[in-house]
Amino acid sequence: MHVVVTGGGSAGHVTPALAVAEVLRSRGATVSFVGGRSGLEEAIVAPRGLPYFGITGGKLRRYFSIENLIDAGRVLLGMWQAWRLLGRLRPDVVFSKGGFVAFPVVLAGWLRGVPVVVHESDFSPGLANRLSRPFTRVICTSFADTSIEAFDGEVVHTGSPVRRELMEGEASRGRELLGFDDTRPILLVTGGSLGAVDLNRAVAEALPQLLTRWQVVHVCGSARALPPARPGYAPFAYVDAGWGDMLACADLVVSRAGANAVFELLALRKLQLLVPLPATASRGDQIENAAYARSQGYCEVLRNEALTGDALVQALDALWAGRERFAQRLSTFHSPAAAERVAGIIQDLAAERS
Repeated sequence: MHVVVTGGGSAGHVTPALAVAEVLRSRGATVSFVGGRSGLEEAIVAPRGLPYFGITGGKLRRYFSIENLIDAGRVLLGMWQAWRLLGRLRPDVVFSKGGFVAFPVVLAGWLRGVPVVVHESDFSPGLANRLSRPFTRVICTSFADTSIEAFDGEVVHTGSPVRRELMEGEASRGRELLGFDDTRPILLVTGGSLGAVDLNRAVAEALPQLLTRWQVVHVCGSARALPPARPGYAPFAYVDAGWGDMLACADLVVSRAGANAVFELLALRKLQLLVPLPATASRGDQIENAAYARSQGYCEVLRNEALTGDALVQALDALWAGRERFAQRLSTFHSPAAAERVAGIIQDLAAERS
């Protein structure tokens, strides 16, 4: 069985796809990854030893822009490249995790008669996955309440795939890696690969106060934004190896509200403060994801519009004071074996073709 996995545009599209790829490979499947040519996806995929193929992609916008004309040409070129690539790879199934680079691969798979499985992480489907609906056999969802309109195929609530190494993280290894001790709680702040600017600014403002209460791990999202380390403060541009151990030792996590990040933190039962990207910087999906998690009593939310150093400190103090209540709610979260379930659906479709 050969499965082509695709997805990109941010790390949040790639890491859950890799969780599924890992399960497929453990079951004897051959897996290839198709992503963009920006280098972002390949940098994440390459250390896993998966064959990587880059195609041209264009951003899919929901508003008028002259750049849409240029990107339309890039999308068409990406479709041609994907069609030729799938003709060479001859996969049994295409698995898409979404993002603008995925749609050309989904369409190419459909044109070549290859069944397509799509996973939608967010509470409401993104544009690439909405465009992919007519060419898809099965759509898997992270949220049980996600509605997939105008879709004639099968919708399966699987939860969100979480990488095995995150679930196997060890707090003692994380503290050793960071050079932290157990005398003060550990705060981990991460803005993801695309949305860290405002968080970085607030952390910089709040850092003198934070360091009186916490040991701070700060994932900045860019080497250009990387401040100097100091006792009790460990900044990183991006973390791959050791991320599971860092999360394991964190007592409280501040994060954007991409569905991948939210479900990872829920699966790990982490006390969390979510700061969703505003609607001006996204389609509003992070606001929906954060509202869902808060409605279930799993987290607190700080609006990006209200994000300052002082507001961050106040929100963290309030959340820490109520940590026992949140821990009780988090203990009730059911984390399905999503990667295994998605892999099983892919295997079933492949078996139909054999």
